[in-house]
Amino acid sequence: LLGQILDQWFESEPLKATLATDAVIGAMASPHTPGSGYVLLHHVMGELEGRRGAWGYVAGGMGALSQAIAQAATARGAHIFAEKAVCHVLLGRAGEAQGVVLQDGTEVRSKLVLSNASPQITFLELIPQEQLPEDFVQRIRQLDTRSPVTKINVAVDRLPSFLAAPGAQPLPHHRCSIHLNCEGTQLLHQAFTEAAHGHPSSRPMIELCIPSALDPGLAPPGCHVVSLFTQYTPAVLAGGRSWDEQARNAYADTVFDCIEDYAPGFKASVIGRDILTPPDLERIFGLPGGNIFHGGMSLDQLYFARPAPSYSGYRSPIPGLYLCGSGAHPGGGVMGAAGRNAAQVAIEDFRHL
Repeated sequence: LLGQILDQWFESEPLKATLATDAVIGAMASPHTPGSGYVLLHHVMGELEGRRGAWGYVAGGMGALSQAIAQAATARGAHIFAEKAVCHVLLGRAGEAQGVVLQDGTEVRSKLVLSNASPQITFLELIPQEQLPEDFVQRIRQLDTRSPVTKINVAVDRLPSFLAAPGAQPLPHHRCSIHLNCEGTQLLHQAFTEAAHGHPSSRPMIELCIPSALDPGLAPPGCHVVSLFTQYTPAVLAGGRSWDEQARNAYADTVFDCIEDYAPGFKASVIGRDILTPPDLERIFGLPGGNIFHGGMSLDQLYFARPAPSYSGYRSPIPGLYLCGSGAHPGGGVMGAAGRNAAQVAIEDFRHL
């Protein structure tokens, strides 16, 4: 249990709750849920420029990272087809991957296919089910993909000024990750409990970042972009109701009311907002259930069991088809570990073709 780990090392409840957010980020779990301690480890196990556990902003926004990877690939001869949806994986007579078919009917032939789509999309939508072992299909169908995350992107005409440390110009805390409604782990547990019963949290856990405080080019002079990573919100609301515009805005208003308590004037500074509930994250980005990790980072879905026992080494039941996204070991996060590992396996196999 995460709570036990934090209690061993810390006394301050606000500090414990703030650290606990990294154990429940993206997870439909509370700090009291068994196994939550691993998710905290997952978020602090890496390093940035030699600093263990450090995180950073991508200059130019997250899209700049994708562009950098794309430029590195094209410099080595790769061809990138953007906005070209894949319809299904092309299979040979022996059931091996031979390329992909695009929605417009175009066939792209290749000896190997690497998919960084979720295991659900890769194996349940892009491959004929009869080509896969029945127990493997059942495992993929049963993966826990519940997600509590609603992401809200906000444009503001001035920097938020917090009661704890007022300031109209960027201060050190504006350049960090700001955690709100995290005065105690019990608050996080209560927020989780509400969502478990189908109700968006009345006092949501909020992780607020202002990347434009470090990277002014992201917004016009004097203005800023604010990224809100919030939870808990169930994918399906109580009574089987879906997220309509009214439900989206009601939850966002709750989030903004909370921020207003910490930073008076925040609501008046808002120029625009983009609200992405779990179903929106699934529809737009292909995240199953809205899960940013392509599946829960629970102990039964990690290591040798990610995405399925006997298929944790990036190879799949389809020869020549590899899984290289967040649904593969070691899971989600902007680190590229799954892709790097999958590439090494694919290169080794390619030498024998």
